[in-house]
Amino acid sequence: MSSTTERIKCLIIGSGPAGYTAAIYASRADLKPVMYTGMEPGGQLTTTTEVDNFPGYPEGIDGPTMMVQLQKQAERFGTEVRIGMVTAVAFSDEVGGIHKVTVDNKTEIEAETVIISTGATAKYLGLESEQRLRGGGVSACAVCDGFFYKGQDVAIVGAGDTAAEEATYLANICNNVTMLVRKDYMRASKAMQHRVTATKNIDVRYNTEVDEVLGDMVVEGLRMKNNITGEKEDIAITGLFVAIGHKPNTDIFKGQLTMDDTGYLITEGKSTKTNKPGVFASGDVQDKEYRQAVTAAGTGCMAALDAERYLATVETSEEVEA
Repeated sequence: MSSTTERIKCLIIGSGPAGYTAAIYASRADLKPVMYTGMEPGGQLTTTTEVDNFPGYPEGIDGPTMMVQLQKQAERFGTEVRIGMVTAVAFSDEVGGIHKVTVDNKTEIEAETVIISTGATAKYLGLESEQRLRGGGVSACAVCDGFFYKGQDVAIVGAGDTAAEEATYLANICNNVTMLVRKDYMRASKAMQHRVTATKNIDVRYNTEVDEVLGDMVVEGLRMKNNITGEKEDIAITGLFVAIGHKPNTDIFKGQLTMDDTGYLITEGKSTKTNKPGVFASGDVQDKEYRQAVTAAGTGCMAALDAERYLATVETSEEVEA
C-alpha cells in the first residue's frame, strides 16, 4: 500500500458517458474530480462503430471518437483522468464520513464523495466468430444499432422480455427478423410472446443456437444449429443482435451498497443517491431499463449535482457546529 493517502473531494469510478458527464459538471462546480477509467476506458461505446442517436451529432460519430471528445471536455474544466482499476472500497455510513478506496490493489485514496459509473457488460455467446465481428454487424443493442439495418435481414438471440421487445423493434424497420430461442419455449412474458408471434416478419426458431457467425470483415450470414436434431442451416443476414442480458459491474460493491437480485445498484427515488451518504450511482450500473448513452449522460449530470449539494449540506452542518 502507499505510504501516504491522497484525499479527494470527488472521486469518479468509471469512464463512460455517465462518468465523463459527471466529471464535466463536477469540474464546473469546483469539486476537483479525479476519475479512474477502469479496465475499459470509455466504456461500451468504445466497441460501437457508429453512434447515430446522441444529440448534437447530425452526421453521427463513432464511439471511440465520441469518448475521446468527452474526455477532453472533462479535462478542459479540470478533471484529472487516471488509468487505473478500483479494486476495493470501504464506504462510510456517516454523513460527512470519508470513503476509502483502493486502486490496483496498492494505492489508497480517501474521498469525500464517490460517483460510481462502472456500467454494465453485455453478455455474449463466446463464439470466436461473434467476438471477431463485434462492431462489424454483431451488436448487443438493437435500439442503438438497429437503424443501420433498415430494410435488411437480421437475427436476434434471446428468449426474455428484452429479446422479444428488441425483435419487435427490429421487425418495424428490417425486412425479416430470425429469432433464435435456445429452449422449446420463451421466457418472455405472455404479452411479449403474443407480440412476437403476431408479427409476421419475425421467424422464431426454437431449440436453436448460433453455431457460427459468417463473414470476414462484416456479418454476411449465420449458421444455426438445432440442439435437438443437430441439423445445421445457413441463412443470409447482415446483422446479429445478442439479447441474453447484461451484467452490472458491481462485484466490488457487494455487501456495502444496496442492489437488486441481478446486481444493479438501487438509488433513492429520482436521485442518484445510494444507501451510503456521499456515494452516488449513475449510468448503466443503476439502469437496466434504458441503457442508452444519452440516459447515462443524464444520470451522470444528476450524480454530480447530487454530490455538489451533499457537500454543501455537510459544509453547512460543520459551520453550524463550529
